[in-house]
Amino acid sequence: MPRLTRSQVVHGALGAFAALLVIRAAQVQLWEGRAWAARAHKQHYGAKEIPAPRGTLLDARGVPLAQSRELVKLSIAPQEVRDRRVLGKALRKLGVPAGWVARATDARRKWVVLPGRYLPVDASPVTAMRGVYTEIAIDRVYAHGEAMRRVVGRVDADDQPIDGLELALDSLLRGQEGTLLIARDARGRRAASRAESGRAPVRGHEVVLTLSRELQDIAERALRDAVDRMGAAGGDVVILDPHTGELRALASHRTDGSFSGVPALSAPFEPGSTLKPFFAAALLAAGRATPDERIDTENGVYTLAGRTITDVHAEPSMTLAEVIRYSSNIGIVKFASRLAPREQYEVLRDVGFGTPTGVPFPSEAGGTLMPPDEWTRVSPASLAMGYEIAVTPVQLAVAYAAIANGGELLEPTIVREIRDPSGGVRFRHVRRVVRRVMDEDIAATVRRMLVGAVEDGTAGRAGLGSFSVAGKTGTARVARGGRYVASEYTASFVGFFPADAPQYVVLVKIDRPTGAYYGGQTAAPVTRAVLEAAIAARDAALDRRALASRESLEALAKAGPHAEDLREAERVLDEQPPAQLVDLPLARHARAKRTPARAVPNVRGMQLREAVRTLHRAGFRVQLAAATGAASETWPHAGALLREGSLVRLVSDR
Repeated sequence: MPRLTRSQVVHGALGAFAALLVIRAAQVQLWEGRAWAARAHKQHYGAKEIPAPRGTLLDARGVPLAQSRELVKLSIAPQEVRDRRVLGKALRKLGVPAGWVARATDARRKWVVLPGRYLPVDASPVTAMRGVYTEIAIDRVYAHGEAMRRVVGRVDADDQPIDGLELALDSLLRGQEGTLLIARDARGRRAASRAESGRAPVRGHEVVLTLSRELQDIAERALRDAVDRMGAAGGDVVILDPHTGELRALASHRTDGSFSGVPALSAPFEPGSTLKPFFAAALLAAGRATPDERIDTENGVYTLAGRTITDVHAEPSMTLAEVIRYSSNIGIVKFASRLAPREQYEVLRDVGFGTPTGVPFPSEAGGTLMPPDEWTRVSPASLAMGYEIAVTPVQLAVAYAAIANGGELLEPTIVREIRDPSGGVRFRHVRRVVRRVMDEDIAATVRRMLVGAVEDGTAGRAGLGSFSVAGKTGTARVARGGRYVASEYTASFVGFFPADAPQYVVLVKIDRPTGAYYGGQTAAPVTRAVLEAAIAARDAALDRRALASRESLEALAKAGPHAEDLREAERVLDEQPPAQLVDLPLARHARAKRTPARAVPNVRGMQLREAVRTLHRAGFRVQLAAATGAASETWPHAGALLREGSLVRLVSDR
């Protein structure tokens, strides 16, 4: 075997190395090329997430309740800054603390992340400088009071929902995050890629609620004032449209601050006498009683199965209508005994008690309604008086809406419309009837009974005078630990306004008031305060034209000889332009600056049609109060300075 020389060995080794190098190059380029290209791209480019703004929550008139705004977080690379003196001056003007300005302009530091978030327009002088890097941050802004905040909910510092509608509707409100590709040079310095910019973020859906911010504020103020005045533990107010099921206000307040969420949806209570109208309706529908049928009410004291039942209004006998008007416990217990236990149970079950209403809100309670096989001997009497059952304020308001609208139990809603980021409507609420719970004529009869309760019964303090109100009071002892606590009560009132063509169902509940505790003395006056404020308010979701035509003008029609004035007043009112549907705060402020105050003209002694014309020409909207044919007074009074478009009530001689 020939012996290899040294040069041959060296050449052979070099040849083998070259062959291996070619093979490895072929392997890297042909078989592993895509993997290495992807690795190089990953090292050269970095994907940075861009948060998406959450969708806006609007009230029924389009006023923003919660909206997201884009802010920026600043990071400084001091060694890249060209003029640190100019940077320091710009940072101080932006409001950055002096200590952080010193760090950001210290050339010995490589990277400084500044605390806080800033509006892009305010930070633009800083972000335009070399060495300043920005990161987008989303801030959620709320424009409403505490009661509305509990309904709307909130998000944390990371824009994650915590409670309320923010949590319930998170899948709709949460947008789709975007990405930004960041290119790095050989030294690792970052710059936005021009070749590939990534994916833009997509804003969440816009949700229009049925709530009225104006009504919510009115309910919240009235409730807080009442709770403070009565020394109560708290309370709730619910306002509902009885024809659509749309919730207009959900106000709750507790003095100890120990509650979360919305108790009007999540905290059941024993409703007391507010249940009596439903048993009256069932008796009328079954033909087992008539409104004017009398029953022995035992002069206010009655013993049943060892239990003593008493009436505040002691009478030897009452009709069914009077039982509702004066809230007779003895009378309703005796009348309701004509219904079998299963029938009593079905009366309460059919109006929605014992099951959640379906409002899209976390932790809605269904209340308590035991089946008849779990009742005791006195359960039928207890239920007739509103005990041994627990309902939420919203459930009770929805049940009363069935009386107000002619007998249909509606599914309540808090969401009117959902729009996608492009503005397209993805959902619009449609009135949904759960079931018919009473005939229209029965509902009309019960409404008349409830009008009597306000005009000449236990709910007299809920009356408005010029407009008829229907409703029922309730007073129930508070149970704790399975026993009723002495001298602690829940007072309530549920009614609708106006009585003949209801636009609102209003429920007021006061927890443990001190001193006077009956619903007629506590909850009913709060209802009146809410309605008076709603009538005076501009954006309280009231159909004022309907109020004038159906309430005031019908009262005027009784004048007889002044029918011509009445028809002319109706025609003049029809010429008034409708109120704006959207009244954003900035627009309202601009209008207030644009329109000077005007004096209310003196129309005393004018014929009704001329008075309406005069007020209309002066730039005011007109509401007629019950009257005859000659103008007597205005409210506010003549000479008062009001903005153009303000509402003036016109009262005529009686």
